Amino acid sequence: MSHAIDIGADRLLGMSRSELDRLFRSSPPGEIPRGKGLGTVLLGLGPKMNAVAAVLARRLMWQGKVFDPDGRELRNLVTPFGIRAVRARVYRDSSWSDNGACIVLDYSRTSLVAHRIRDEIRGVGQGVYLGNVYWGRRKVLDFSLTFRDART
Repeated sequence: MSHAIDIGADRLLGMSRSELDRLFRSSPPGEIPRGKGLGTVLLGLGPKMNAVAAVLARRLMWQGKVFDPDGRELRNLVTPFGIRAVRARVYRDSSWSDNGACIVLDYSRTSLVAHRIRDEIRGVGQGVYLGNVYWGRRKVLDFSLTFRDART
């Protein structure tokens, strides 16, 4: 995966919401990832608040996503035990933020709990993806996924 930019997940924690939005809009979609991606919640509220929120979210609710080998579906890793649940379809489409290409994580037909959620991701670094979370058509959160095997 080649990028004009190469940003790690730690650097994303220090970014404001507007910086995260600019980075997402300027990034390519990259390849659809495969395997386990470590998730980080990004609130865009400054480094300290972001770090606290990311640690709490990871310990209590969400650790990341596991993409199937064929790249068509994923499951979220939820609860402190990392249970694979909340399935989504994965495909390429236009982003709701800027109509550019992105990878969509679509829960509308796969999850009763998250049927109003749509995630969009784009590659921002070697094995690192920046994501937007939409509730309906409203953007509510940012996150990152880091894949240790950077051949995604």
